[in-house]
Amino acid sequence: MTATAARGPAAASRIKLQVLPIPALIGALILAVMIALALLAPLVTTTTPLQTDLAGALRGPAAGHPFGQDRLGRDVFAQVAHGARASLLIAIAVVTLTALVGVATGAAAGYVGGAVDVVIMRIVDIFLAFPGILLAIALAGVLGPNLVNLVIALAVMGWVGYARLVRAQVLGLREREYVVAARAVGAGPWRIVSRHILPNALSPVIVQATFGAAGVIIAESSLSFLGLGPQDVPTWGGLLSQGAAYLLYAPHIAFFPGLFIMLTVLALNLVGDALRDILDPRTR
Repeated sequence: MTATAARGPAAASRIKLQVLPIPALIGALILAVMIALALLAPLVTTTTPLQTDLAGALRGPAAGHPFGQDRLGRDVFAQVAHGARASLLIAIAVVTLTALVGVATGAAAGYVGGAVDVVIMRIVDIFLAFPGILLAIALAGVLGPNLVNLVIALAVMGWVGYARLVRAQVLGLREREYVVAARAVGAGPWRIVSRHILPNALSPVIVQATFGAAGVIIAESSLSFLGLGPQDVPTWGGLLSQGAAYLLYAPHIAFFPGLFIMLTVLALNLVGDALRDILDPRTR
């Protein structure tokens, strides 16, 4: 018996861990830190994000204010930490909503086909004819700057990518042998789609959701930068907008939220790349 065989499953697990891509581990670690910061924001900050201190306005990083203070003396670290809550909450809400709508419509178009497929795909084409960010700006401006309206504005366009992806997957799966066999024994369309087709079509959806979350964070920051984000809670985009006016005098106001946006988007892209490689059967 070899030494490797003697060590058994534990050794095999360690060997597998060693070949995991380092960028994926770094991305997962960054995401874990961001999520922990969002959840523990009230515990890791010494002040509330809206507590003012005019005497310390525009001061740089110092003891008690590791990220410095803004134009009203508010702690930038507290605002960045609470801004992580808003950004991650919006990303999760938008991705969940768009994925549910996109998967349902894409599955219906791909499995039913015919007129249903034509109608759904023409609706998708209409939505794709509009620039996504411009439509989101218009909707956010009409609906008003708050958290719920921002989620709606970002979700209106997001579902079309999932719909096209799932439709393509379903078209390739609906004539597989196990689907034909299920249909032959009398299984209904709902059971066939939910039990036999969608479980085999969701791998690319998971990857799409990871990249979609990164896009949502960038879009949310852009809208908040323009003043179309929630006004009652701090956001990374709102901090960037405020910091742009004081970039020469207090660059820390814009630097730290910009850094957190960059790290979060980078982490999501690294995790998405790893998931794409892991879930792609051609790489196994």
